[in-house]
Amino acid sequence: MQDEELKNTSDAKGTDEANAGEQHEAAETETKDSAETKDAAESAEETEEAAETETETDPVKAKYEKELAEWKDKYTRLYAEFDNFRKRTEKEKLQNFDYGSRHVIEKLLPVVDNFERALGTVEEADKEDAFTKGVEGIYKQIQKMFEDLEVKAIEAEGQKFDPNLHNAVMTDTESDAEEDTITQDLQKGYLYKDQVVRHSMVKVKK
Repeated sequence: MQDEELKNTSDAKGTDEANAGEQHEAAETETKDSAETKDAAESAEETEEAAETETETDPVKAKYEKELAEWKDKYTRLYAEFDNFRKRTEKEKLQNFDYGSRHVIEKLLPVVDNFERALGTVEEADKEDAFTKGVEGIYKQIQKMFEDLEVKAIEAEGQKFDPNLHNAVMTDTESDAEEDTITQDLQKGYLYKDQVVRHSMVKVKK
């Protein structure tokens, strides 16, 4: 009996010692893990602090980055200004060209009028004359040039009077046409690219 009690006491002691050993190992593992976690956190903090310190303590890098941003801003502004200048110049060039073309067309219109008057007085028997043919040829060349330049005559006779296109210089009280209808085109008007170069001089029913 006594031997059995000693054996039980020994087994219990062994069990307690084993449990104590396991607890000790678990405590050591937990302490180790905690230390490793702490070391990792401290390492991350040190890395972040080092990066901040590097930025703060590298004035040359900061200076170049600032200058780069300033030059980028200047380039963007300069490019925008140049693009606006280019567009404005192209627009002004087209306007100047149109103005010059319009001026030349205005100067040519009296010449065209004279050609039309001359051809209008030619007798039927003289239409095959070489001189008449030459005049007609020149007149057709001018008409072709007008067509290429987008110059066209304003429709007048038989149309309703339009103050934007026509200039009424005479009134017609005898015609059977409706009121405000143009009964005679006294002098042709012309458009250049849908803009009036010269108004038509017309006779209007009143």
